[in-house]
Amino acid sequence: MSEETTPSRPPGPSMRASDEDRERLVAELNEHTVAGRLSTDDLERRLQAAYSAQTTGELETLRRDLPVTARQAALEHRARRAHLTRRMIQESGGSLGLFVVCTAIWLADGGDGSFWPVWVLIVFVLSVVRNGWALYGPAPDLDAVEAQLNSRRGQPGTHRDQRRDRHRDRHRH
Repeated sequence: MSEETTPSRPPGPSMRASDEDRERLVAELNEHTVAGRLSTDDLERRLQAAYSAQTTGELETLRRDLPVTARQAALEHRARRAHLTRRMIQESGGSLGLFVVCTAIWLADGGDGSFWPVWVLIVFVLSVVRNGWALYGPAPDLDAVEAQLNSRRGQPGTHRDQRRDRHRDRHRH
């Protein structure tokens, strides 16, 4: 799995770790050592544990007391933005389908007069532009886009809420 792709299901603590998962952790541990968060002895101990880890849960315990690196945050941001873009396009597809149906009705009615299906198209375009700006504009607000998409589906909570809950659970143990 490359850095640009996201897993089809979130890795659970009992999911088998891949060589790529181990190498990613090793790179993170090296970054933390350079930053002075880990001693060389601690690095060696964690490297041995990383290479012998069988599950992603074992790998997670090795990074549990370390902050998220800039690279990790960028990868998570990129994956989340791609996921929200796909959701936005899927949910906007319904409006585009409605535009096609309205256009077919307008054509079946003879296509005379003003092209009234354009109002449906305008709503679709405004929605895509607004969400696109929120995702890719100068100050992307992924939480706002996710909250809006969730409210359309009637789902409570945002990614930030889920991250906060995971953080609380992580420090509870």
